[in-house]
Amino acid sequence: MNDASLIEKKLSSEKIFDGVLLHVRRDRIELPNGHESTREWIEHPGASAVIPLLPDGNIILVKQYRYPVGQVTLEIPAGKLDIPGEDPIECAKRELSEETGYSAEKMWKLTAIATTVGFSNEWIHIYAATGLTVGKQHPDEDEFINCMKVPLTEAVAMVERGEIFDAKSAVGILLLNKSINK
Repeated sequence: MNDASLIEKKLSSEKIFDGVLLHVRRDRIELPNGHESTREWIEHPGASAVIPLLPDGNIILVKQYRYPVGQVTLEIPAGKLDIPGEDPIECAKRELSEETGYSAEKMWKLTAIATTVGFSNEWIHIYAATGLTVGKQHPDEDEFINCMKVPLTEAVAMVERGEIFDAKSAVGILLLNKSINK
């Protein structure tokens, strides 16, 4: 059986909710077997994340309270694409500056991940950054963030122990570690 036999066809679409960040849609679809069904999903503008890597092997992580999970998390700096068509690397640069105060001489893409393919179209582009210059942190007015430096090797261990459980951060940290330890 080929992949074409798995494709679902959109028959209609309606907006269920339009928020500031999330837009919920309900689509009526035709299944591969010809039956009809419903798919509810969240339209998201996408995001970028960045791992700032210092010459001493430390990375800069951010701590912030995440309301949906009800706890303070340890993550790599990240944020949504603010403008339709925004270049993800420009978003990564902006978020690096806002959340950490740093700017970078060099940035490169590690990967892009689809965060929750079962109910959202969000993609997060993950970058690494070196050649860092210290500046002043300037988060959005509704963001309260603490920065901390962690050795990359310890961050990997924290992912393995489940202490860093944010998906974009875990993927980014493991990929950066793999890329510099080839």
